[in-house]
Amino acid sequence: MDIIGGRNPVFELLRGERKVKEIWIAQGIKETEGIKKIKKLAKAKRVLIRIVPREKIESISHIDVHQGIVAYAEDFKYRELENFLSDVKNVCESIVLVLDEVTDPQNFGSLIRSAEACGVSGIIISKRRSVQVTATVFKASAGAVEHVPIIKVSNLVRAVERLKERGFWIFGADALAEKLYFETDLTGKSCIVLGGEDKGIARLLLEKCDFLVKIPMFGKVNSLNVAIAGAILMCEDRRQRSCLNT
Repeated sequence: MDIIGGRNPVFELLRGERKVKEIWIAQGIKETEGIKKIKKLAKAKRVLIRIVPREKIESISHIDVHQGIVAYAEDFKYRELENFLSDVKNVCESIVLVLDEVTDPQNFGSLIRSAEACGVSGIIISKRRSVQVTATVFKASAGAVEHVPIIKVSNLVRAVERLKERGFWIFGADALAEKLYFETDLTGKSCIVLGGEDKGIARLLLEKCDFLVKIPMFGKVNSLNVAIAGAILMCEDRRQRSCLNT
């Protein structure tokens, strides 16, 4: 079972499709609107709520910030690539995010949160050398992980090839690219590829990109955190799509 801590993450967990076994709420916790919403939704979904001593919640070692509430849910389920591709085959304006060896759970969670806000169809990660969906990632995403399909594959290069076969244009974020991200048409079926915190996009994956784009830097630091860079690119993608519809 996954253990999720925090009021907003627990609320989003209840809003998602995963089965929630039970919720623990600390004794004496203030009955805020957030707690009331959780109780109401839990009741509607017939999820058991237990009122327990706060020490019992704090004894759960991997939950750093719980805000007096945790939920026990079935394990997170990743999507299969082919099933995901089938779901989006008729969606003309799909955005897919591919993460190559992103290993920091805070970055991954932040990327998921930005992806959900920008209407990204799904996020593809590798089974190896990549952070997986954990309680820390769930917390960092503010529960957005429940609303964005996460696809885990053995080979990112092959996954990108399958996207290209399905009509996706592949945009790689690379500091050495000649073209600026806002000078590039990101609309249609697009896939944004982001490299890990240290190495960037692997060479074989970089070669599969149709376009390479960069974010201009005007300060002394020559790169951005991957979560920030990803948010900038996803927001620009969404901005361009919005302009087409006005």
